[in-house]
Amino acid sequence: MSEVAFVALGANLGDALGALRRAREDLAALGTLTGVSALYRTAPLGGPPGQPDYLNAAVRLETALAAGDLLVALHAAEARAGRVRRARWGARTLDLDLLLYGARVSPDPRLTLPHPRAWDRAFVLAPLADLDPGLPHPQTGETVAEALQRVGLGGVTRASAAW
Repeated sequence: MSEVAFVALGANLGDALGALRRAREDLAALGTLTGVSALYRTAPLGGPPGQPDYLNAAVRLETALAAGDLLVALHAAEARAGRVRRARWGARTLDLDLLLYGARVSPDPRLTLPHPRAWDRAFVLAPLADLDPGLPHPQTGETVAEALQRVGLGGVTRASAAW
């Protein structure tokens, strides 16, 4: 049985676009990509000063993997892209965040679902709105479109429809 998962992609070091393209291929190998957002350019939020802008996107993935196994696969794709976890919110070669896994809610710190900050970040919400603006938060019911209107697009610009 498959589940619909939404995954956010981001990168701001090295060949960020190439890393996102490779990650999209890695994600397609984990199930069926049923949606790919446009690509967005985003000013860094928090973290060490002097970081380059991020490229961000999101995908909708139908997968037979359990949520925990999907998270392991996302971390493996990050490692293949050279991701090293140093500073919180620091620059990175690839960042893959599991935003939603169906309507599952999990407070487990190793796999918190839905992603705890997704509905407050324009760089997550803008790509998600490309995929499903009416997608509700599993706990609050607030849709992606409503959340995006609430937080605004500050620092987020559409870079390319196709990537």
